[in-house]
Amino acid sequence: MAHKHKFYNGKTLGILTGGGDTPALNSSIEFIRNRAALLGYKVYGIRRGWKGLLGNGDVVDLTNQPYDGYYGGTALLSSRTNPFPTKKNPENRVPQILNNIERYGLDVLISIGGDDTNGAAKRLYETEGIKVIGFPKTIDNDLRTQTIHHYNGKKIEAVLCPGFPSGAKGLMELTAHLRTTAESHSRIIVLEVMGRDAGWLTGSAMMGGAELALVPEYEINKERKDFFLETVKETYMRSRKKNLIIAVAEGVKWYDDVKDKTDYVFASSEVDEFGHPRFGGVSGVIASDITNKLGIEARAQISGYYPRAGKCRSYDRRLTATLADKVVDLLLREDYGQMPVISKIVTFPELEEFNTTSIDMGSIGNKPLPEEYYDIQGFKFTDVYLNFLEHILGKPERLEFKYDFPIVLPKK
Repeated sequence: MAHKHKFYNGKTLGILTGGGDTPALNSSIEFIRNRAALLGYKVYGIRRGWKGLLGNGDVVDLTNQPYDGYYGGTALLSSRTNPFPTKKNPENRVPQILNNIERYGLDVLISIGGDDTNGAAKRLYETEGIKVIGFPKTIDNDLRTQTIHHYNGKKIEAVLCPGFPSGAKGLMELTAHLRTTAESHSRIIVLEVMGRDAGWLTGSAMMGGAELALVPEYEINKERKDFFLETVKETYMRSRKKNLIIAVAEGVKWYDDVKDKTDYVFASSEVDEFGHPRFGGVSGVIASDITNKLGIEARAQISGYYPRAGKCRSYDRRLTATLADKVVDLLLREDYGQMPVISKIVTFPELEEFNTTSIDMGSIGNKPLPEEYYDIQGFKFTDVYLNFLEHILGKPERLEFKYDFPIVLPKK
């Protein structure tokens, strides 16, 4: 029997984005909006994450509106608002959320975010019965998606989140560009990369030519600091053109000789509503130690927002479209409290709905680097990790000046 109307005519679906921006957020919004509209939903955008459901609300109509999913960031804006009581904000704002869900007639919510944003969504689903579906997002790529990386007959639990492919591509290109200035000055460049708890993004700098890398999973205490500096010196002296790029995650704990303490380097002592401090500056500390202890000129370069800014790259476009296809499946089955994920690490042509699954939002959490991906003694990523990245980025991009010149000796 043919249906005379779309499945969800008269229903309204809301989309919100929370936490740090990525190049894939607008793409995610566009594809989710398009597929929900095909099912008959009116689609609203909730601005500034959970903050858009506080007070009188901040909601826009996305139905039948043009939307540029190639443009990075989020047109719905973002915030790090937590509806539940925290140390920073002890007020319980859940009643405001519930009130506005009713006032705006929202039948289903899609929360696009990481562990914090989707964790709040899952809690609302469990405690208040709000119909929510999570959608993954993070350039840090540390959201546990239970995605399997098949390598030489071995199954490794990896992660693949929208935003990471574009961020990794950007960082790979930035690292390759830095090579020209490192060579010109026979210099060591310490490149600081976003990554509070995990070094997934840091590893993409090695695809751009970085020789060494430090990640949050392994702190640099006094003994490891001495060993690391020896490794830096040896690697630099072995390099044909006497230069070196070291990628460092912002969340690396570094040993301070003066304080006799291994700790984080903070850009600010303030914390957000989820209790996270703002890191920044570890690259400058490491570069200073290299210069002072090794006598080799070193400079710090903070990649900052560059990897998570700009346009959505092609892999991310197809990844968000594929996961949006899975959202349709979840909506039709009314399977709420779930998050669509890629089931295995695949190349661009294999990004299809049959390679997706969904996981319970309560089990997402944070996923550090698998031990197979990082060489602790060598301070660098392994070939296993580079294989993981090649599925997403293709072959490494490295600039190289291919000529060498004969040495001229004085006549006398």
